[in-house]
Amino acid sequence: MSDAIPRSVQKLIDEFASLPGIGPKTASRLTFYLLHQPEEKIAEFGKIAGNLKKGVVTCKSCYNLAESNPCKICSDPHRDKGIIAVVENPLDVIAIEKTGEYNGLYHILGGAISPVDDIGPDELRIKELVDRIKNTRGKIKEVILATNPSLEGEATAMYITKEISKPKIQMSKYNKIKITRIARGLPVGGDLEYADEITLSRALEGRKEY
Repeated sequence: MSDAIPRSVQKLIDEFASLPGIGPKTASRLTFYLLHQPEEKIAEFGKIAGNLKKGVVTCKSCYNLAESNPCKICSDPHRDKGIIAVVENPLDVIAIEKTGEYNGLYHILGGAISPVDDIGPDELRIKELVDRIKNTRGKIKEVILATNPSLEGEATAMYITKEISKPKIQMSKYNKIKITRIARGLPVGGDLEYADEITLSRALEGRKEY
């Protein structure tokens, strides 16, 4: 700890720096920004942070963070109950919702299969997804695998596909569940010459009629 910085200031810088995506410089800027704010604003900031978890529950159906159980998405009568988008975390739900293109339900896994981090299928909510599909007794028509296009995300998608494809899930007296994967390809504004082989391959696989 530097002697040029008061202990209380340095402690807050260290706390900010421990957050994901925030480095020492950003942590310092945030801290000194707060130092120049009125006492009441800092007090309100601290109060909001202290009460952060008090108004948050986990939806027992989709495992998203919410203010009520079930969450607003699961309890919305206008949502298509026959489609489930499987995502890794709640931030993925926010990203999909911002598009305005999806009207189904969600299932948050809580991460992705990663042997390096000692995260296997049992550490994720894959069993809960399978049980959820079974308990609907044929109402689920499609499962969209919306895990990240990383090695971990691909491994998770493949494992879920294997689990859902088992005969005890794909029961003959119910409609067969359609399993889809979100398309991956070139980002808007990207140059073809700078794209890697895997990205180009995915873009070609996901092409549409123009």
